[in-house]
Amino acid sequence: MTEQSSRTAPPAASIPEEARRRFETPAGPIVGRVDGDGDVVRATGIRYAESDRFTAPRPVPPSTEPVLAFDRSPGSPQLPSETLSALIEGAADGMVADESCQFLSVTLPADLRPGERLPVMVWIHGGSYVTGAGDLSVYDPRALVVEQRVVVVTVTYRLGLFGFFGDGDRIPANLGLLDQLEALRWVHANIEGFGGAADRVTLFGQSAGGDAIAHLMISDGAAGLFQRAIVQSAPLGITSGRSKMSAAMAAAVGTPSRDAPVDEVLARQAVAEKAARRFGLRGGMAFGLQYDEAPLPAEADRDAAWRRVAPQIDLLIGTTSEETGLFLAFIPALRRLAALPVVGGLVRRVLVGGTTHVIYGRDARAFADRHRASGGRAVRYRMTWAPEGAEFGAAHVTDVPLLLGGRESWGHTRLVGSSSWEDVDRRGRRVRQIWADFARTGTLAADAAAGARDTITLDRG
Repeated sequence: MTEQSSRTAPPAASIPEEARRRFETPAGPIVGRVDGDGDVVRATGIRYAESDRFTAPRPVPPSTEPVLAFDRSPGSPQLPSETLSALIEGAADGMVADESCQFLSVTLPADLRPGERLPVMVWIHGGSYVTGAGDLSVYDPRALVVEQRVVVVTVTYRLGLFGFFGDGDRIPANLGLLDQLEALRWVHANIEGFGGAADRVTLFGQSAGGDAIAHLMISDGAAGLFQRAIVQSAPLGITSGRSKMSAAMAAAVGTPSRDAPVDEVLARQAVAEKAARRFGLRGGMAFGLQYDEAPLPAEADRDAAWRRVAPQIDLLIGTTSEETGLFLAFIPALRRLAALPVVGGLVRRVLVGGTTHVIYGRDARAFADRHRASGGRAVRYRMTWAPEGAEFGAAHVTDVPLLLGGRESWGHTRLVGSSSWEDVDRRGRRVRQIWADFARTGTLAADAAAGARDTITLDRG
C-alpha cells in the first residue's frame, strides 16, 4: 500500500443524486451509493473509532451532518508482502494507508424492502496480523449479498507494530483486537439503519481473522454483540505459549516512538519479525494476541472462558485440507525437496499433512469438540477443493475466492490456477449458501453440502 497520512477525498460530486441512498442511524445520517449492476448499495469508509498512535480506540461522536460514505476504507500501514504480491498481483491497488484506520464498509441488497431485517455477516480479514485491509477487492462481498440476501460489513483495523505489539506496560497490547471490538459495538448500535438485524450478527474471518474471531468470543465486553462465529483456517495450534517470543520481540525493538515517521516504525516491525524466527512455527506468525491483557483472559483461563460462552454462540469452524501447501511453495529448501523425482510427492504430502494438522486441523477439531461438550452448537468443515493447475493444492486462502471477490480479483491468480471461473463460481455459490444458511439459523440442514461434496465436507458431530 502507498503510505499516506490521510485518505484521498471521495469524489462526492461524481455520484449522481439518483444513485445515492441515505441511511438514518444513531451515528448520524450516512449516504451510500448504488453500485455494480445496480444490485447492491455500498456505504464505504465509515469511521467507527479513532485513536492516536499506541492508544486504545475511542468511539467517534455522532455526526449531525450527512457522512458521505463513497470511498474505500484505508488500510493500516504495513510492510510489503511477497506472498500476497506473488499470489494476487495488484490486490492492494488503489488502497492508501492511515495509522488511524478504524473504518468499516456496509454492503446490502439494493432492493431492500421497508422494514426488512436481514442477517448481518461481519468479515474480519486475515494476513498474519500484519497485512491486508477490509476493502481489498479480493474481499468484495457483492456475490454473497446478492445471492444470499444478507448485509455484509467489512472491518479494517490496526496491524503489526501499530496493533499487535504492546507489552501492556509501555504500550497497550491487543490494540487491533480492541479496534475490532469497537467495530462490533458500532455494528450493534447502527446496523438496523441499513436493514440489518442487530440480534442476528455472524462474524466470519479467515486465518488471523478466524483466530481473532475465536478470541472475540472470550473478549471482555463482547457479550451480545454477535450470535454466531465462522472460524476459517485459524492457526490455533500456534496461539499458545507465545510469551517468550513476545518478550524477545519487545527486547529487540525497544519502545517505539509515538511520533516517529511511519517508515521508522515499520523498520522496527521488521526487526521484531526477525527476532521471532528462532521460535519455530510460532515465529511464522510473529504478531498476534496476548493473553492476560485487555480484553483477553489469562492463557490458563482461556479454555474455561470458551466453555462458558459456548451455549451463547453457534460455531462453524474448519480448515482446508492442505493449508500449508501455500507456504511450502515460498520456502526454497522445502520447494526443492517437494520437486525431487519419485519421492517429491511423498515428501510434500508428509510435510503439508503434518504441518496442516499441527497448526490448523488438530486444534480446530478440539475447539469444535469442546464447544459441543459445553452445550454449544458446532459444525466442523473441511475444504477439499484443489484448484485445477494450481501448485498449492487445497491450500490456505483457497476458501476465500469461494466467498468473496470475483473474476476480476481472483480469475487469473496463481491460487485458482487454470480453473475456469465458471467452475470456481459454481463451487462458490454452494459455499456461500452454506455460510449464509448458518448465519440465518445457526445450524445446517443434513443435506446442506449435498451439492458441494466435491468442494467441502461437513461434520455435525
